[in-house]
Amino acid sequence: MIIYDISMTIEKSMGVYKNIEEKRPVIKFERKIPKDSINESSMYMNLHTGTHIDAPYHVDDMGATIESIDLNKLITKCRVLDLTKIVDGITKEDLVDKNITSGEFLLLKTRNSFSEEFQFDFVFLKKSGAEYLAEKKVIGVAIDSFGIERAQPEHETHKILFSSGITIIEGVRLKEIKEDEYFMCALPLKIKGVDGAPARIVLIKDMI
Repeated sequence: MIIYDISMTIEKSMGVYKNIEEKRPVIKFERKIPKDSINESSMYMNLHTGTHIDAPYHVDDMGATIESIDLNKLITKCRVLDLTKIVDGITKEDLVDKNITSGEFLLLKTRNSFSEEFQFDFVFLKKSGAEYLAEKKVIGVAIDSFGIERAQPEHETHKILFSSGITIIEGVRLKEIKEDEYFMCALPLKIKGVDGAPARIVLIKDMI
């Protein structure tokens, strides 16, 4: 069995959306050895920093919050699609030859995975791509950018996916991952009433 960790490491110097300083995690040691006999720390972080899972509440004030997300969609078989030749946004035309079928969870590997810094021209999922995934009835989509959309009016990609019951994961790291099928375990922190949560996500190959 091979386990691939596709999560970002949470640290002060990590890349964050639009390089907004307030989104960087603040980690503070509250107690330290030897003075306090133990090490104990606290952290402040935007819930959409690093590898995370969005909840519908992120773009819809009446949407479901993260603690109610269906874990059956996050502990599942999945497939990585190699889209590294795309330089702008992922469209329907980029996806039609990928033999996408109903019930799949798809991970979109793009050139984003080859940089740990935020890129303002990052590859994202365009409206037509989101509509196509909804039409194909996939159960979830993950992307290796800091966001699944880039300055789209009214957050149309998020809304198209969420309205079709499609789970959204952002910030996965796929540089070393080949286009193939895997088993995924993606568990968000169980925080009541919020719009998203950080997650440790792994892909498993050759399960015994």
